[in-house]
Amino acid sequence: MKRLHKFILKSYFGPLVATFFVSLFILLMQFLWKYIDELAGKGLEWTIIAELILYASARLVPMALPLAILLSSIMTFGNLGENFELTAIKSAGVSLQKFMTPLIFLTILISIGAFYYSDYVIPYTNLKTGALIYDVRNQRPELQIKEGMFYNGIEGYSIKIAKKDYKTNLLQNIMVYDHLDNKNNVKVTVADSGYMNMTDDEQSLILTLFNGYTYEEINEAKAKRKKDKTYPHRRQNFEKQVVVFKITGLDFSRTDEDLFRNNYQMFNLKQLKYAKDSLIIAYNKQINKFSNTTISSNYFKKEALLKNQKVHKKSSTKNINKNKRSKKKTQANLKTDTTKTDSLLIKSQIFNLDSIFNIQKSRAKTEAINHALAYARTAQNRINSSKKQFKRRAERIRRHQIEWHRKFALSFSCLVFFFIGAPFGAIIRKGGFGTPVVVSVLFFILYYVIMISGEKFAREGVLLPHIGMWLPSFILLPLGIFLTYKATTDSVILNSDSYLLFFKNLFNKIFKKSN
Repeated sequence: MKRLHKFILKSYFGPLVATFFVSLFILLMQFLWKYIDELAGKGLEWTIIAELILYASARLVPMALPLAILLSSIMTFGNLGENFELTAIKSAGVSLQKFMTPLIFLTILISIGAFYYSDYVIPYTNLKTGALIYDVRNQRPELQIKEGMFYNGIEGYSIKIAKKDYKTNLLQNIMVYDHLDNKNNVKVTVADSGYMNMTDDEQSLILTLFNGYTYEEINEAKAKRKKDKTYPHRRQNFEKQVVVFKITGLDFSRTDEDLFRNNYQMFNLKQLKYAKDSLIIAYNKQINKFSNTTISSNYFKKEALLKNQKVHKKSSTKNINKNKRSKKKTQANLKTDTTKTDSLLIKSQIFNLDSIFNIQKSRAKTEAINHALAYARTAQNRINSSKKQFKRRAERIRRHQIEWHRKFALSFSCLVFFFIGAPFGAIIRKGGFGTPVVVSVLFFILYYVIMISGEKFAREGVLLPHIGMWLPSFILLPLGIFLTYKATTDSVILNSDSYLLFFKNLFNKIFKKSN
């Protein structure tokens, strides 16, 4: 058995290392393709790009491991089946489970290592990668101006463009607001088109404008009356105008990483749990405060007024006691205030609100209805505003919970993919990079789509965070158990020859009956 264990470990280890680096390379290419617009044309040194690739590669390890385990297990057992080595091992009385035992323990160790890697290394790599991407994005300001949005990256100016041709760098429908004098939007330049380029020394930004005008408001003396104002202004048309922006600090500079440390992706398990508990406590406090305020200020406004009357009664009593007046006058005033307050309370309890409303005049009724509508609109606006705040807080809590479960789910997926790949390779008995790669990619795409969908549903509150993140494992684990059972019983469920033979016999029977 020891020789068999060494044999299977040796057969498995080589493909595992090779497929891991292949999977990591594919995921890294996907990462670079996603951020290619942020990196291209920035004039970055190769050391910065190499550092970004290093941190991004370390960040993608938990995703590359499951794919590597799936692909290597299919290749290993497919090669053994194709070379009839599995048949020889089974004929010697060794079951597939015993033969797989060392690989199962190895996969468990890899899963545990992947968990600790996600808990300790991934937060650090996320911090480094996030800070580097932020610094790269702010490296060349002329590349950050987006269509239909104001760009305020140049101090003292606000720029907006309607359309940008990324091939020719042509800008269309340009608006430039000059805020150097801190006088709001008193000077604006509008042009049909233009170009924006950096100077050779990268110290200035040149904006060349075509077919436009510059509008500027001129200060005037204060008029006594509003209708006496003349609103003087100056408008200058041009066919071509060159605007030079002085840019400082364009050298690649590192942002303080402490600015990114409060993001949930930078936390380990303990920090995620602490942050989640703190957010839940603050969330519950805000809900309780909102409900109490709504009940006292909107739902039961009458009771709130009566409480204010009682408070006024107590305060008036204290003020009367402090007054240095005669005893008789003090008692009389106190008696009068008490009588008035008690009469108000008695009247509010005796009379029904509807009866009070019905005896009022039409003008008073209209005023009461308008006041009620104003109170209702105010309450509705306050509720809608608070609802948005509660939604954002709840989503932030769910993001922490999703990140907490992600560390466990990705590690467990290594074990799930092994129990899919090993029996699948033993059943199809095809090795190499052909069939295993196709099957692995299909399974991994299925897992990735389910994971992304579950994470999205969990983030939106449709599913609970633990269900959304564990959904791929819940779906694929029964498939792995089923394939393991079929491989143990020497099933031909995935053997193409058996299906071809079945259809061949079926057609022969049909032709015999027809003849």
